[in-house]
Amino acid sequence: MTPSNNGDKNDLLNQDRPVTTISRSGAPAAHVPTNHGQAPEEVAAKSGGHLKLIIGALMLAMLLSSLGQTIFGSALPTIVGELGGVDHMTWVITAFLLGQTISLPIFGKLGDQLGRKYLFMFAIVLFLVGSMIGALAQNMSTLIVARALQGIAGGGLMILSQAITADVTTPRERAKYMGVMGSVFGFSSVIGPLLGGWFTDGPGWRWGLWLNVPIGVIALIAITVFLKLPRRERRKVRIDWLGSLFMAIATTALVLTVTWGGNEYEWGSPMIIGLALTAVVATVIFVFVELRATDPLVPMFLFKNRNFVLTAVAGVGVGLFMIGTISYMPTYLQMVHGLNPTQAGLMLIPMMVGLIGTSIVVGNMVSASGRYKWYPFTGMLIIVGALVLLSTLEPADPLWLIGIYFFAFGFGLGCAMQILVLIVQNSFPVTMVGTATGANNFFRQIGGSVGAALIGGMFITNLGNRFTEYVPAAVASMGGEGAGAAGQLGSFDGAQNLTPHLVMDLPAPIREAIQLAYNDALTPIFLALVPLAALAACLLFFIREEHLKETND
Repeated sequence: MTPSNNGDKNDLLNQDRPVTTISRSGAPAAHVPTNHGQAPEEVAAKSGGHLKLIIGALMLAMLLSSLGQTIFGSALPTIVGELGGVDHMTWVITAFLLGQTISLPIFGKLGDQLGRKYLFMFAIVLFLVGSMIGALAQNMSTLIVARALQGIAGGGLMILSQAITADVTTPRERAKYMGVMGSVFGFSSVIGPLLGGWFTDGPGWRWGLWLNVPIGVIALIAITVFLKLPRRERRKVRIDWLGSLFMAIATTALVLTVTWGGNEYEWGSPMIIGLALTAVVATVIFVFVELRATDPLVPMFLFKNRNFVLTAVAGVGVGLFMIGTISYMPTYLQMVHGLNPTQAGLMLIPMMVGLIGTSIVVGNMVSASGRYKWYPFTGMLIIVGALVLLSTLEPADPLWLIGIYFFAFGFGLGCAMQILVLIVQNSFPVTMVGTATGANNFFRQIGGSVGAALIGGMFITNLGNRFTEYVPAAVASMGGEGAGAAGQLGSFDGAQNLTPHLVMDLPAPIREAIQLAYNDALTPIFLALVPLAALAACLLFFIREEHLKETND
């Protein structure tokens, strides 16, 4: 690290935090508030009696962002049936996650440089614009563009809401409010698929986008009226444009590689090889740029910490397993088991109960004992077992058995996910906690984006192969009776507008063939993920357990 880098690192870590100065004698001098000239207590006082309203508005904004990840899982089959374009189905989810992943560190850095209130208001407006464009979309391409805008804004909402919470609360009460805001993610994981299913069964999937408008307007008005942040000292704005550019290029190339590979292009095609090389080269350039940046987007000194590296890699796996599974299991349940979208969303409740309940219990146990090393390792082993169980699913399996498998999967996530963040925060002094946690969340988002794209791409490829293998044989077994259905379905390309309702109305042999095609398209992917989960468990075995800090010193 060059001398200039060390100075910049100190600037980065000391922003918005009280620091202790040292006198010539070596004794600590008075605390000097660096929150733009005001201590946290003074910042909180500016909010008057409106702190709870501000926190409520921030929670609404976080709800918009987190719902965007899950609300369309149950509605995907119906959306494809209405707009067509089954080969682009994965992008309804991937576009949002990709935009969110890229914008997380960018909005975080811009908030430090330019101020957070008006940037946050801009993110809300951008999210509403994306929602309205998507609600009015008449084709899949327009919907995907709208989802990308939502994702970019959603990343800003997620990171800025947490930063603003730190602006308007004192350190002592901040943990309480951050805990309440963190519950939004667990809530949205359950309510997202349910709302998506309910809207799809009732007024239509587009209302999953129109719903964002009143929520966003309420949050925007509350932030405009009640949020009073202190004026920032005028200083030179240093934006890491090169780092942001190459981070976006690397992330986009990586997601396109796993999305198009084996689907729209062969894995050995020039396009996929070119994208993969672009991802690698852009990543190398990004690291080179960050090492020399005046104010880096992702400081490279974080990677000198062993626990940070291990939890970052494991976090990629957690994001991949969780988002990939939540995104496509509702489609599986609708097409294979004939559930409506609402019922498919309800089937995810056991997984969320396992995740939320286990996270709370494990968190209390760690707080009481101070020991945490074995929880993430054990949780990842449970995820390995759950993935193996999910890979054995058959169309004839009862729903209660699927619910048990989902609960086991959520149980494993609950043991690992929350503790990984704790390990990162405990591995650094308080002046570095925000930077380290933000970087760790970025890698988990990378895992979610890659997971949604990778699992979706493999799913579509497998589905095409299984469909052309099973359906013609079923039609042939029906003799002349299957001629009408064969003309309606044709090849896989002719089945792009299949919906769960249409499948249930098909003759039994063809319906069962399609259900088996969907089953055999998704379940082998779970087995393919087992080695990745086992590798993550092995990495977590080498976590160095350090004493849990009881103060912020």
